[in-house]
Amino acid sequence: MTALPRTRAGFVGLGNIGKPMALQLAGTDGIELWVHDIAEEPVAELGAAGAKAAGSVAELASVVDVLSVMVRDDDQVRQVLAEVLTSVGDRPGHNPLTVLVHSTVAPETPAELAATAEPHGVNVLDAPVSGGPMGAAEGTLAILVGGSPEAYAAAGPVLAAMGSKVVHAGPVGAGTRFKLARNLLHFASFTAATEAQRLAEAAGLDLVALGEVVRHTDAITGGPGAIMHRGTTAPIEETDFWHGVFGHVVALGEKDLGFAIALADELGVEVPLARLALERLALGLGLPKD
Repeated sequence: MTALPRTRAGFVGLGNIGKPMALQLAGTDGIELWVHDIAEEPVAELGAAGAKAAGSVAELASVVDVLSVMVRDDDQVRQVLAEVLTSVGDRPGHNPLTVLVHSTVAPETPAELAATAEPHGVNVLDAPVSGGPMGAAEGTLAILVGGSPEAYAAAGPVLAAMGSKVVHAGPVGAGTRFKLARNLLHFASFTAATEAQRLAEAAGLDLVALGEVVRHTDAITGGPGAIMHRGTTAPIEETDFWHGVFGHVVALGEKDLGFAIALADELGVEVPLARLALERLALGLGLPKD
């Protein structure tokens, strides 16, 4: 039986999330992993896991088919890509290089990177991740990808090795926009959580226990994602199935938000997000505000 060709994967940026992502690649059959980082310790750890070390980004780009980049910010991503493009002429064979940008960058950056790389025959996909170090270590990240179908297919084995939820969101830039929408919810929810903590603290409650309850019940209900099933944010017709479902959500939500705000007023706790939620919950769900 003829062995299937191995995918030569590269990884630049072996930090808090990048290192466990790379370790997933190192442990995947059918992938030959090369890595580079300015820090010696994670490179040595990846070497012990079976990866090969490259002395530079340019060397890495000259030998791999798919190159993952997980560095700090837009400027570092640009710097890595610039080094990649210096080695394109040294690549053997005819397979184009596909660069996966896992860093969360500005919305306009992926298209800029793709335009810079295209004349060199290099494909750029923006592929930010969601799930943090735990998801990276377990290989259960959500990876949100923007780019051409051909480049997405070429990167398929690498993406599948690092994440259990891979979404082709659309053309270049769509993955980043997807990640920013997801993180808007993430950090707005964190801010709402701080209001809940202040209210609970003023009421003399155990904040650690509150956190445990939130994590427990969100694991059951899906948390904020529980209301994210419709394919549109347009107003809901009365005959629509979701009208009744969300009508129930609004009735409960407005009641409980009202009680929480009244308690906050009694205890002298500022809860501006709760007041905004009471005002906008129905309209946000597509229902008229009574």
